[in-house]
Amino acid sequence: MPELPEVETTRRGIEPHAVGRRIVRLALHEPRLRWPVAKGMPRQVAGQRILATARRAKYLLFELESGTLLLHLGMSGSLRVLPTSTARKMHDHVDLVLDSGQSLRFNDPRRFGSLHYTSGPAHEHPLLASLAPEPFDRRFNADYLWSVTRRRRVAIKQLLMNSHLVVGCGNIYANEALFRARIRPQRQARSLSRIEVAHLVRAVRTVLRAAIRLGGTTLRDYVGADGAAGYFRQKLFVYERATQACRICRAKVRHLNQGQRSSYYCPNCQK
Repeated sequence: MPELPEVETTRRGIEPHAVGRRIVRLALHEPRLRWPVAKGMPRQVAGQRILATARRAKYLLFELESGTLLLHLGMSGSLRVLPTSTARKMHDHVDLVLDSGQSLRFNDPRRFGSLHYTSGPAHEHPLLASLAPEPFDRRFNADYLWSVTRRRRVAIKQLLMNSHLVVGCGNIYANEALFRARIRPQRQARSLSRIEVAHLVRAVRTVLRAAIRLGGTTLRDYVGADGAAGYFRQKLFVYERATQACRICRAKVRHLNQGQRSSYYCPNCQK
């Protein structure tokens, strides 16, 4: 699933092609996404200029003259910049046709992505209103994480993936951040010390920044706005490396299932 680094990489890739351009039309080739795309959306956005792009959690935001488009890439989606004349391929569901002769084309094999339009403040949209702080937000700090972990018996990895506590730290990056912080994923959140919490906050930011710098992680479907794969996979310490030697101590990386998601850790480096 595209996570924060993949969404941010996509945003940065499309921004130079999108900002300042006018939307000629929104072509819905397949409106049956995770939620059906509103029938009136093409009429609402046609003719509007894109003023800015932004990201909130795993949502791409297109700030228009009279509202905001919200796009979620789902589990397998990608958004590419292509000449409008480019022939459609299977699973190309949406084209945001621009006055430059280019289109922002959304491809989503599993159709778990979503597209929404709001004429009100984007942060008040029901999908965004209850989201927690961003990992790079000043509010996400050691004091904050210490306070939210104190009474929680849940495993620390599952807490990191709770978007009501912190957004954007999906499965891949939660595994990697916990490795860098030397904390096992199955530890109860309340068992972490203040020092461990501080290490974890730094590790989350370090991992996400590194992944963004390398264009995200391509495991299966994900590609950036230019069609290129992300290269952070080559830098993974534990994710999908079960039974392989730890890159630090050479012990075998272990695998376990937590909340129907795969977790990976080094039994020697992580305590």
